[in-house]
Amino acid sequence: MPTSPLLVEGFSQSHIPEMLDWFSNLEALVQWGGPGLSFPLEAGQLDAMIAETFGAEPGRSMFAGLVDDKLAGHAQVALDWQNGLGRLSRVAINPRMRGRGLAQPFLREVTSRFFANPAFERLELNVYTFNEAAIRTYRSLGFREEGVRRSSAKVGNARWDTAIYGLLRNEWN
Repeated sequence: MPTSPLLVEGFSQSHIPEMLDWFSNLEALVQWGGPGLSFPLEAGQLDAMIAETFGAEPGRSMFAGLVDDKLAGHAQVALDWQNGLGRLSRVAINPRMRGRGLAQPFLREVTSRFFANPAFERLELNVYTFNEAAIRTYRSLGFREEGVRRSSAKVGNARWDTAIYGLLRNEWN
C-alpha cells in the first residue's frame, strides 16, 4: 500500500515533464497509449489530448494521481456523450512507483468521478491480453470481460490480442 496518501486531480500541462520518460520503447508506449502514438512520447502528443478536455461536452477527461506531489499515475476517459459511455484508457503508474498498491485506489477514484456524472451509464476499456496485472486490477474494480479481438494490434512484427471489459453504473459499488 502507498505510504503517503494518493491524491487525484485533473492532468495538466504541469504534469507532462514528469511523464515523458515513463515509456522506454515503442512496445511500452503502445501498451499504454495504443498504436496511434509515435515513440518517443513527446509533450505535443499530451498537449493534443489535454486540448480535448475543454468545453461543455469535452471529448475526454484526464487524471493525475499524485503521491508526495510527484506524478504517480495517469489515466484518461474518452467520453461518448451521445451514448452515455466512457472508455477508460491510457492508464499508467509511474515506473518508479510500481509495486506500491497505487493502481487500484487510483482507478477506483477515477471510476467514481466518472459515474458521478449522471449522463454516463457505462465505462469500458480495452486491455492487451498479456497485461495480467492490469486485468487483475480491472476485475477487482468490477469490470467484466466481454470479449477478445484477436490479433487486433500490430506492434513491430508482433500481433497483440485485445480484451474488452465493461462496467455498468448499476454494477459499480
